[in-house]
Amino acid sequence: MTATPGLFIAFEGGDGAGKSTQVRMLAEVIEQTSRQVLVTRQPGGTELGVTIRDVVLHGDHVSPRAEALLFAADKAHHVEQLIRPALVRGEVVITDRYTDSSVAYQGAGRDLGAQEVHDLQMWAVGHLVPDLTVLVDISAHEGRRRRGDTHDRLESEADTYHESVRAHFLAMAQAHPERYLVVDGTSAPDQIHAVILDRLDQMGVLDR
Repeated sequence: MTATPGLFIAFEGGDGAGKSTQVRMLAEVIEQTSRQVLVTRQPGGTELGVTIRDVVLHGDHVSPRAEALLFAADKAHHVEQLIRPALVRGEVVITDRYTDSSVAYQGAGRDLGAQEVHDLQMWAVGHLVPDLTVLVDISAHEGRRRRGDTHDRLESEADTYHESVRAHFLAMAQAHPERYLVVDGTSAPDQIHAVILDRLDQMGVLDR
């Protein structure tokens, strides 16, 4: 948990799952309340993050360990510059991807060791964990169908890679049900949104 006056919500899931849509829909609801909202994404939420995003997703080959370290650097800077200050101010922070993506993509997908990558990520973010992580779950095949012909370096990996990533996301959610909400990414966006709002209402964190 954040241990701050703010609320920290992360959206995770495979490429093409519909995370960005749900981030936008939730932000619109919270903006209608008395809470201030910061919407961000990782990598890419800061100038440094944009540079790292371009190198890792669109540049030449990056070795798996270098990839994991670059993503950790992005999150360390992102948390210090944006996320933690917003939470201290009492804002709601909604991020499109966070540390679990690195654990799933680099730890499990790249076979670097999920625990090792988790420990690296936690060190990078000073053990800042979301109050709620929403996992938008879809199969690798469905994600590829939705993405069409446009792929960055990670999206272009084989379906076996993406299924490994998906399996680890689900394993993390199963291990920590108190801070995860798993939603079916093949459901209609409005249905997914309603499930998310219901969970937040149960947590008593939406002033609406």
